[in-house]
Amino acid sequence: MVIKQVSLETVCGITSTFPENQHPEIAFAGKSNVGKSSLINALMNRKSLARISAQPGKTQTVNFYNINDELYLTDLPGYGYAKVSREEKEKWGELIERYLHTSKQLKAVFLLIDIRHDPSKNDKEMYDWVVYQGYKPIIIATKLDKIKRSQIQKQLKAIRVGLNVEPGTLLIPFSAVTKQGREEIWELMDKVIAGEDITNEQ
Repeated sequence: MVIKQVSLETVCGITSTFPENQHPEIAFAGKSNVGKSSLINALMNRKSLARISAQPGKTQTVNFYNINDELYLTDLPGYGYAKVSREEKEKWGELIERYLHTSKQLKAVFLLIDIRHDPSKNDKEMYDWVVYQGYKPIIIATKLDKIKRSQIQKQLKAIRVGLNVEPGTLLIPFSAVTKQGREEIWELMDKVIAGEDITNEQ
């Protein structure tokens, strides 16, 4: 896709009503500091469209990015951040669940996992939760540039095993620094926009 225009159109917090968009939505979920903002900026070819923070837990809203009036990227709150209260975590969880459960245009969910580490308990819970909501998550293994090439296959296997992914689950290694994986992600999103089924690909 050639990106002609992109904007942060809607920001929804705990009490907000989600917009009834007419275009397909693709959601990005992931643990705090896994690189969601960096991924969104890399996909959009923008340096600071999504605010990147060294402070985990910065995204506390569902952010809707309008691309070319054809597609929405939705940035979900980061989960698993230890320094917020349990009550606040539960509110973020309810916000994510409400979005996954009520969006009529949500076509795909990308789940970001840090390739350097085995999936955490929170990652596994999020994966299972997305599956429970009726979606087949596409896994993006972020921070690819932080590991040696010889470690990649071992770490990808650790993610598959750690999440206990369903057969046929797509797993894309990605680096916001080198942009490796960007084209693959866009190819999948283009298929989503075209209404093609990407869940059964092997």
